[in-house]
Amino acid sequence: MTAIPHGLPMNRDAGPFDPPRAITTLRESRPVSPLVFPDGHQGWLVTGYDAVRQVMADTRFSSRLDLDVVHVPYETPGMPVATEPSPPMPGVFVAMDPPDHTRLRKRLTGAFTVKRMKALEERIGEITERQLDHLAGLTPPVDLVAEFALPVPSLVICELLGVPYADRETFQADSARFLVRDQPLAEKMAALVALTGYLAELVTRKRAEPGEDILSDLARHDDLTIEELTGVAFLLLLAGHETTANMLALGTFALLEHPSQLAGLRADPGLVPDAVEELLRYLSIADIFYRYATEDIEVGGETIGKGSTVVVSLLAANHDPARFEDAGTLDIHRKARGHLSFGHGIHQCLGQQLARIEMRAGFEGLARRFPGLALAIPAGQVRLRSDMNIYGVHELPVTW
Repeated sequence: MTAIPHGLPMNRDAGPFDPPRAITTLRESRPVSPLVFPDGHQGWLVTGYDAVRQVMADTRFSSRLDLDVVHVPYETPGMPVATEPSPPMPGVFVAMDPPDHTRLRKRLTGAFTVKRMKALEERIGEITERQLDHLAGLTPPVDLVAEFALPVPSLVICELLGVPYADRETFQADSARFLVRDQPLAEKMAALVALTGYLAELVTRKRAEPGEDILSDLARHDDLTIEELTGVAFLLLLAGHETTANMLALGTFALLEHPSQLAGLRADPGLVPDAVEELLRYLSIADIFYRYATEDIEVGGETIGKGSTVVVSLLAANHDPARFEDAGTLDIHRKARGHLSFGHGIHQCLGQQLARIEMRAGFEGLARRFPGLALAIPAGQVRLRSDMNIYGVHELPVTW
C-alpha cells in the first residue's frame, strides 16, 4: 500500500509537462487517496480519470468556500492558517452551488454561444495576425509571453468585455499578484481590492451607458447588483487572459521540445484543431481544484466522509493511461476528446470555445509565420510557473 501523502506533491520532478512523480505513483496505486493537509485536516486527493469525472459531476461535492474552513493542501509561508470559512464573493459563480450558480451562469450562457464565438473568429484572426506582424518586426531573441502569448488573449478579452486595452498593464500586474500561490495574504488582498475597485467603476459606467460588449449586456439586467457584476467581470477577465496566455506559451514550449509534432503541424494545418485538444490534455494548466463533501459519498471504492476537503488533479486525470493510451506522450494525431482541461459538470468552462479559437489561430499562425522558431535558451533554463495557481512559463525566450 502506498504511503498516505502529507501535503500535495508539487515538485515537477518528471519534467515540465508531466505530473509530479508522486502523483503518478499514487494514481497507479490508489486513484482516490487520503491526504493529510498541512493544518492536520484529513482530506482526499483524486487523481484517476473516472474518479475525477465523478467528483466534478456530483453536486454533493460543493464548490462553495463558505461552508467550512478552506484547507490548503500545500505549505503557504507567511499565510495564516484559516480558522473560519471564507466569506462568499458576490458574482464569483465558480465558488457557488445551484441555485445561485445557475442564476448567474444562465445570464452568461447567451454571451458565450458557439454562434457568437463563430462570429468572433474572424476578428480573433485579425488580432492574432497583427500581433504576429508585430513579432516578426522584432529582433530576436524575444520573449514570446510578453510579445505574443499575453497580448493576444488580453486584446480579445478586453474587446469582448469592453475593458479598455490601455488599462491592461494594471490589471495584468494585479492578476499576477493575486495568482501567486504563496503570496502573503496582505499582498493578495491588495491585488484583489485593486482589481475589484477598478472593475466596479467600469461596470457602474456600463450600467449608465451600455455599449456593445458582454459586460454591458450583463449590466442591462437589473436583477444583477453592481457587486455581482464586479465579481463576474473579475472572473471573466482573470480567466479570459491568464489561461489562454499560459496555454499559448507553454504549448509553444511543448511543441519546440517535440520537433516532430511541430513539423507535423506545419506540414498539415488541418491538424490544428486536434493538436489544440491534445495540448489542452497534455498540459492541463489549470490543474488543482477543490470540492467539499456535503455528505458521505463513495468514489472509486473509497468512502469520502462528510466535511472532507477533496483535491482533484486534472493533469493526473488527463495523463491516466486507463483513459488515454500512451497518455504521457504528446501526439497531435490523437483524438483527445473527453479530456478534462475545461473541467466537467456544471462548472465546465464557459469560455472554452473562445479559448479554442484563440489557440487555433495562435498555434497555426506561429507555425506558418516562423518556420525557424526555436528556444533561445536551454530548455532547463525556462522559468516555469510552478509558483502560480495557473501553470505555464514566466518567459519564453525564442529566436527564428
